[in-house]
Formats: sequence, structure tokens, C-alpha cells
Amino acid sequence: MRARQSLWSLFAGLVLALLLLAPLPGLELGRWLDVAPAAAGSVDWHEVPSTDEGRQWWDAGSLRRSRDGYLSVLSRFQPASDSDRPRMGDLYVMEVDCGQKLYRDTSINGLPQFGSEWQPAAGDDLISSVIAESCQAGAALLQAA
Repeated sequence: MRARQSLWSLFAGLVLALLLLAPLPGLELGRWLDVAPAAAGSVDWHEVPSTDEGRQWWDAGSLRRSRDGYLSVLSRFQPASDSDRPRMGDLYVMEVDCGQKLYRDTSINGLPQFGSEWQPAAGDDLISSVIAESCQAGAALLQAA
């Protein structure tokens, strides 16, 4: 029983140490975990035309070329609401294949979406607009490979 407690204590200690040391420069834990680090910078929200489904924005300041050569963009979706107090909305980090007009969510509200599949916008005008506008804005970024 004591050996099991010792192993759990060791495991918990290692996890705690990783969490405490993660912000230190040079450790680059994000690279080990395949998670892109969040960088504080200017936010440049662009709203796409709203639909009956709600409203959506993409952040031009977040455009990056992903490790696999696709476009990465932060977007925010606010569903349509009948109430006087609309929801704040959800934040998505989307990876976009501009050539095929496909996307996949790599993070939703800060939670990584490991193994997310590529999918078409499938008639969703909000996502189609985000893909079109972000790909146009990120064209030079994608060509600079």
C-alpha cells in the first residue's frame, strides 16, 4: 500500500513540477505537447456577415502558418439568442486548408482538440466566410514558406 502511495506522490509531484516550470523560457513544453503557445498581442477582430445561426469573427492578429503548413486563425462564434442577455460565445483556434477550403478546430475555448478531422464548411456561411477572409488575409503568410 505504501509503495502505491509513493508512486502516486511521485507522479503528482512530477505533474506539479511540469506545471510550475512550464512558463520558464527554454523549456518549450508546448513543443513536446504539440500545443501552440498563446502569445499576447494586438487583437484585430473582423466580423463576417451574420446569419440566422449567429455571429462570427476572426482575428487577423492571430494568423499564423501552422507546423504542417496550413493557416491557423483564432475565431469567435456567438450563437443567435432570443434573450436580452446573449451568450459571450466560444473561442476556436481553427486550422484552415485554404487550397481545399477545409477546416478543423484545434482548440475550443482553450481546450486542445487532439485528432480533429478536416471538414468542409458544409453550407455554414459563417465558417465559409471565415475560411475565405482569413485565407485572403493570410495568403502572403502561406506563400512565404
